[in-house]
Amino acid sequence: MATLAAVAGAAVVALLSAALALYGPPLDAVLGRAFSLHKARSMKNMADTLQLVRNIIPPLSTKKHKGQDGRIGIVGGCQEDSPDAVHDVEKWLPRLHALVVGPGLGRDSTLLDNVKGILEASKARDIPIVIDADGLWLIAQQPALIQGYQKAILTPNHAEFSRLSDAVLGDAKDSSSDRPRAELSLSQALGNVTVVHKGERDVISDGKQVLECSRGGSSRRCGGQGDLLSGSLGVLAHWALRAGPEKTNGLSPLLVAAFGACSLTRQCSHQAFQKHGRSTTTTDMVAEVGPAFSRLFEA
Repeated sequence: MATLAAVAGAAVVALLSAALALYGPPLDAVLGRAFSLHKARSMKNMADTLQLVRNIIPPLSTKKHKGQDGRIGIVGGCQEDSPDAVHDVEKWLPRLHALVVGPGLGRDSTLLDNVKGILEASKARDIPIVIDADGLWLIAQQPALIQGYQKAILTPNHAEFSRLSDAVLGDAKDSSSDRPRAELSLSQALGNVTVVHKGERDVISDGKQVLECSRGGSSRRCGGQGDLLSGSLGVLAHWALRAGPEKTNGLSPLLVAAFGACSLTRQCSHQAFQKHGRSTTTTDMVAEVGPAFSRLFEA
């Protein structure tokens, strides 16, 4: 039975292997700055961006105790159907450093009503929230749930991104030809919530800046890779916010965290595919989390 769990950040890394007005400056001005950054952080400079990820990762030490580097909660369904779910979960929130909402959640109306309460309680405590899968379906129905909450990170695939764009901007047309502009528009309309648009290349924006992650993965897409991304992003979001912009060279910590999670997921996919080819499953990718993490961030 899936429940909300509080686990050490490192364990999550190992295991999980709203129309609304635009905010801020005119979009064209934002686009100019964004594309300057985007160009500066092209493939040629991916190593520099990875170094920013390395900067936020806390060192291992025998002097640390369990949970000291982060406790991450996962809202994945089942027990959240309980009439007392919000009250029960609120008791956990003071101990959590980040929350992941959506993987395995389902769309039961009672459950989703409770998830709304959990989201409100988490925002009141200023907890970073990663929203994926059926959590994104809920946000598409009620974008106001995360409107303006800049510690929220959405991780939609192509279909989920179109659904969100339709709900928030009234525009669900194909965004593949200009994904950075589409990404900026959606993020701005949501009040500069960070959006990670997954695809052949992952496009990441907070409505001010754009990053792309195009590290090679594999041509085998199997169910569950989004769970690995959202789980690792929950960990990295906490680490990045704790480290602050001083460690990310002034770049948004959540952008750096998202770039790191996308890179890790793609590296896991690549390594697993090298071993298993067409038979690769996400379980095979989970087995690569440790080696991929070391290769990317500790080499």
